[in-house]
Amino acid sequence: MLGDSLSAEYGLRRGSGWVELLSRRLAGRRPAWRVVNASISGETTAGGRTRIAALLERHRPAIVVIELGGNDALRGLDLGATEANLAAMTQAARQAGARALLLGMQVPPNYGRAYTDAFAALFRNVAQREKASLLPFFLDGVADRPELFQADRIHPNESAQQRMLDNVWPALRPLLG
Repeated sequence: MLGDSLSAEYGLRRGSGWVELLSRRLAGRRPAWRVVNASISGETTAGGRTRIAALLERHRPAIVVIELGGNDALRGLDLGATEANLAAMTQAARQAGARALLLGMQVPPNYGRAYTDAFAALFRNVAQREKASLLPFFLDGVADRPELFQADRIHPNESAQQRMLDNVWPALRPLLG
């Protein structure tokens, strides 16, 4: 799992985030899967791109889930660079023998229609071009519910974590075999 604060349990009790819930779910499967959470709060796609080679070498994953891009948008970074970074990470995963799953994000409409549409499309573009699996919107059913957010109104709270896992599961399950 290569992500940002949404996957790194920012503001949550340790062990209560969606990645830990996923780890518990997968531990009960046969064969059991081990989940490595390499998420860092504040991470951008550029940061993920610089870290992925070492992570692939160290952990030799069968599946790489990439949940990055939200911080790129919050910082107004160039969408072309975000797309190139996501593509490079999915390519690196594939070249290492892993399947990639991109968790797509969306930005609020106050960014302007053109930016909002282009940001959402870059995840689809990368997934299609790189033959990666895609969850179009990771925070579906969460983003429009203020009660599922911490006081900062950016990070989902503990009550949202099961929904986030439920969003990821249908896209991840086929990759598990």
